[in-house]
Amino acid sequence: MSLPHAILTALLEKPSSGLELTRRFDRSIRYFWSATHQQIYRELKKLEEAGLIHALPQAQPQRGQKREYEVLPAGREALTAWVAERQDPRAMRDPLLLRLRAAAVVGTGDLAEEFERHLALHERQLAEYHEIEARDFPPEKTAEADRLQHLVLRAGIAQETFWVQWLTESLREMRAMAAERREEDGASG
Repeated sequence: MSLPHAILTALLEKPSSGLELTRRFDRSIRYFWSATHQQIYRELKKLEEAGLIHALPQAQPQRGQKREYEVLPAGREALTAWVAERQDPRAMRDPLLLRLRAAAVVGTGDLAEEFERHLALHERQLAEYHEIEARDFPPEKTAEADRLQHLVLRAGIAQETFWVQWLTESLREMRAMAAERREEDGASG
C-alpha cells in the first residue's frame, strides 16, 4: 500500500505530470521505494478514480499534452492517516543472505566473488549518498521538512554502512575458511 502514499507525498511536495513524477522517482524516491514508470501511471489512475488526486485544468487542452496532477483534500487526509498508522518492522529479505545460508549446506563455490561485487556496489551507493548529503543538506538547512528528508537519507547511509561493514567482515571470514581448507588439503595430500 506504500506506492500510492509515495505518489501522494511527491504530489504534495509539487504538483507534477506523470512524466515529471517518474523522473522525480528516478532521482530521489527510488533510493528507498522503487516503482516502474508503468506502476506509477497505473497508480495515478487509481488515485484519480478514488478521488484522492485530480488533473489540473489545462488552458489549451491538446492531444498528447501532459496532465499535471495535484492532491485533493481527501488525498491529504488519506496520507495523514497513513502516516499515523502503526506498522511493524518488516523482516529483511535479501537473496544474498539466503545464498549464504544455502552455502552452509552445498559449499561456497564462487560466493566470495559475488560478495566482492556486492561490496563494490554498496560502497558506490554509500559514496553517492554522502555526495547527496553534502550537496543537499548543508548545516544551515534547518527547516523541518529538510530535517525530516535528511533523516531518510541518513537511514540510507546507515544501511549502506552496515552492508559495507558486514560484507567486509564476511569476506574476511570466507577467505580465512578457504585458507584453512587449503591447509587441510595440503596436510592430507
